[in-house]
Amino acid sequence: MSKKLLPVTIISGFLGSGKTTLLNHILKNQVGLKTAVLVNEFGEIGIDNDLIIESSEDMIELNNGCICCSINGELLNTVSKVLERSEKIDYLIVETTGLADPLPVAMTFAAGNLREKVRLDSIITVIDGENFDFEINNTSVAFSQILYGDILLLNKCDLVNEEQLKKVEKFINKIKKEPRILRSTNSEVGLQTIMSVGLFETDTFKFDKDKEDVEDNSKHHSSHSHDHSSHTHDHSSHTHDHSSHTHNPNNIEGFTSVSYETFEPFSLRKFQYFLDNQISQNVFRAKGILWFMESDRKHIFHLSGKRFSLDDEEWTKQKSNKIVLIGKNLDHQNIKNQLSSCRFSTD
Repeated sequence: MSKKLLPVTIISGFLGSGKTTLLNHILKNQVGLKTAVLVNEFGEIGIDNDLIIESSEDMIELNNGCICCSINGELLNTVSKVLERSEKIDYLIVETTGLADPLPVAMTFAAGNLREKVRLDSIITVIDGENFDFEINNTSVAFSQILYGDILLLNKCDLVNEEQLKKVEKFINKIKKEPRILRSTNSEVGLQTIMSVGLFETDTFKFDKDKEDVEDNSKHHSSHSHDHSSHTHDHSSHTHDHSSHTHNPNNIEGFTSVSYETFEPFSLRKFQYFLDNQISQNVFRAKGILWFMESDRKHIFHLSGKRFSLDDEEWTKQKSNKIVLIGKNLDHQNIKNQLSSCRFSTD
């Protein structure tokens, strides 16, 4: 019976860890599968242009037979919408936000009516080897993502030394018994090691006493070792209200997001000054589409921790600047004022 159910993989991981990069890797390298991908919003997904055939308001069709659907609201309704499509789907992948605890998402598939249609294959948690210390020290969400991950993808191994990687692995081994850890660069790993692996048990979920205990323990994780193999929990007798779990980080554990948009070009020099001298140390993740007066190209901006990148490509839509910054206890108005000062027309 289980082989007839639609397998589901959840991709979890903190802000900027490499979730979307992993998703692109899967879509480019899988063969013979028609996959449905659920993401929080299309603006967050970096699917290369050569993968996209056409885009509608709520769905992207890809040239490899896959589809990409935006989670506009409640996850259960979005999944049901995909399952009702006439085209047969072979696999379902859900990419969570960087501030999401994967457990409520997993329970959406493990409980209720979906149990008769889908089989949760595994939760893959992507871990940023470079920024791990910040993540684990500033939020219990990162702790939960590791705790509930069936496969832990230790990413960005090319950016750190062996000592740092062993430090991360040592921490993981303190909170998980026999964790499945895979090292990667650019989230590249053999698909046979992460897809259709059957690691998630639908009826029982190993965890530490209760969700509240996990959150309490995360505040003292450096001095405790937890054996999660001895605890099982039957979720079939419980109901979960998932409507309260938002997919937008309005304010989770002090993290907020600031959005800025203008149809005036930036000055490259002024934006560089913003990055070098003004951007708040509390900004942990940023991404955007940037238009500089000095360039005819569209620039894709990513910032994770203290590292940022700018990639360029051709404009296909109206030129504008759109940027989102995520961090802890941010001064929204001050950041917007700083970005407004980056405009080319500003003195």
